[in-house]
Amino acid sequence: MISERVTGALVIRTALPAEAEAIADLHLRARSTYYPDGVPQSDVDWREAWLGSIERPDGHVLCAVERGRIVGIASFRAPDGAAAHTVKLFQFHVDPGRWRAGIGTALHAACVEQWRADGERTAVLDVHVDNRRAQAFYARQGWIPDPDNPPAEDDHHLFLRFAVPGE
Repeated sequence: MISERVTGALVIRTALPAEAEAIADLHLRARSTYYPDGVPQSDVDWREAWLGSIERPDGHVLCAVERGRIVGIASFRAPDGAAAHTVKLFQFHVDPGRWRAGIGTALHAACVEQWRADGERTAVLDVHVDNRRAQAFYARQGWIPDPDNPPAEDDHHLFLRFAVPGE
């Protein structure tokens, strides 16, 4: 697992349980940008959800830290029922105030580095249909529509696939 990766003033490292609240806050701020009517009400305690992800033995949560502040997060693990050597990117968020600063690209590169180290060959994700910014970002990183998982008519997500490059 990546212990720490330094890119200029940006440090990408494994998230700590004590950071669950800051991560949940960043998650909600980022999500609020692509829901036209605001983030849907939910009974989910995002701090607890993130703490569970951080402490999950089969998962990874990376955070991008700039001057002591978390500015990006990524959560991934093998999805239930997936083919061998497949990882799912469950969450990927950059602080909206830091968009277009290279944080997402650096965080994605750290994910790919970890996937390669873990022997993963394919990554999958789903992205909200209204999140055009994220869709464009993923396309620039090499993600394509998942031919094995087309969206249903009533679904609010697009499913993407990424071929993890070999050594």
